[in-house]
Amino acid sequence: MGVKFNTRTIAMLGMLIALNVVISIFFHIPIPMTHGYINLCDAGIFIAALIFGWRGGAIVGGASGLLLDLLLGYPQYMFFSLLVHGLEGWLAGYLGAGKTQGRQVAAIGTAVVIMVAGYFISDSLMYTMATGLVGVPTNLVQAVVGGVLAFPIVAGVRPLIKKQTSL
Repeated sequence: MGVKFNTRTIAMLGMLIALNVVISIFFHIPIPMTHGYINLCDAGIFIAALIFGWRGGAIVGGASGLLLDLLLGYPQYMFFSLLVHGLEGWLAGYLGAGKTQGRQVAAIGTAVVIMVAGYFISDSLMYTMATGLVGVPTNLVQAVVGGVLAFPIVAGVRPLIKKQTSL
């Protein structure tokens, strides 16, 4: 997507990272079996990706994931979250930004699969494959809920953002 990365856009991405982290901190559920938690981080990632494209999705995804793990006490996941959520945002933005709603659904679906697979690999490397398998359904629910929440927000916010970034 051709959103220019001017000072205003960078400030909006920073505010979206902060908002995403704060909302996800307040709405997170620890999952002891996976040594992790579920949250609303994916909604903010998908919002950034569909509005700001692949760069915005990658920046908000990676930064939000890393900061959440740091602030919630899961430092073992920080590096993995930077990569997995960054890739999730990059892919959703690359495939879905500026496209039809059908393409956006497909982009988010693809990004969901990548995120779930990324955390399966992360959990399997850090703990066991059984831990990775236990995390699949919770990560899937987290990502799908994030996608469902992102669509109406993007539809309502996109006209305002386009107006602001064209100034």
